[in-house]
Amino acid sequence: MAPLVAEHAAAVHEVPRGRVDELAGDLLDVDPRELIVALGGGRVIDTAKALAAARVVGQRPRVAAIPTTLSAAEMTVVHRRAAGADTSLPGVRPAIVINDPALSASQPLAELAASAANALAHAAEGPATVHASPVPALAGREAARLIGVAYEVAEDDGEPERDTLALAALLSGYTIDSAGYGLHHVLSQTLARLAGVGHGPSNAVMLPHTLVALDARGAAGAAQLVALASDLARRAQASRLRDLGVDEATLETCADAASERAELDHVPPRPGRDELRALYVAAY
Repeated sequence: MAPLVAEHAAAVHEVPRGRVDELAGDLLDVDPRELIVALGGGRVIDTAKALAAARVVGQRPRVAAIPTTLSAAEMTVVHRRAAGADTSLPGVRPAIVINDPALSASQPLAELAASAANALAHAAEGPATVHASPVPALAGREAARLIGVAYEVAEDDGEPERDTLALAALLSGYTIDSAGYGLHHVLSQTLARLAGVGHGPSNAVMLPHTLVALDARGAAGAAQLVALASDLARRAQASRLRDLGVDEATLETCADAASERAELDHVPPRPGRDELRALYVAAY
């Protein structure tokens, strides 16, 4: 997708499917020199951030991110730590970001819709957390508006405005990096980690339901985004958890794990296990 990047690299490492902590742990013996360039989606970029974060401050290589999805991982300091590394060290935010819509909005339509749902979740949840502030909240609202605009022209399963989606994802990443994760991301990330559901589909399938929960907590504008979130889930072919291969027993495991996440405090009142399970059941 960007051949000159590979041609000028000292070494090229393919990042397979898997968990970021394990993927980064497998690369700890690699000498990243001064710069790690991550060309790919959120998993690839987060792996690069985890590799840099495994070094002590002052000896860390810089990370450059060239996203090929709307994950907005290039905009955030949030990521898992490499297995075997010191988890107390601070996270890493990419120092260089090259967001070219020809790459960042290049996915096939179903995958693009799932990635857009992830961006919409950033835009909706960021302004609702206890760490929200006015400028990131405005960026989030603009990101949500742009996602709606991008899909207004995409009748049925047609082509959205990809450049508009790329800008929306960038703004949404700024929002969530400033405000932090909460209820929605706890639920979707737990699904991705424990239920074998991809990150984009996890966000797409949960967002119509978590927006209702955020609205009940007073999140401004959340209710108005439910229809858009439902349309993105349909386009992503991720409307029901059962259709994504999740069995009902796994909902209990996910509810248990999600209920222990500290990020639930970011969107009060903190949901209990019963509410988390009910949201999974609603999406099932």
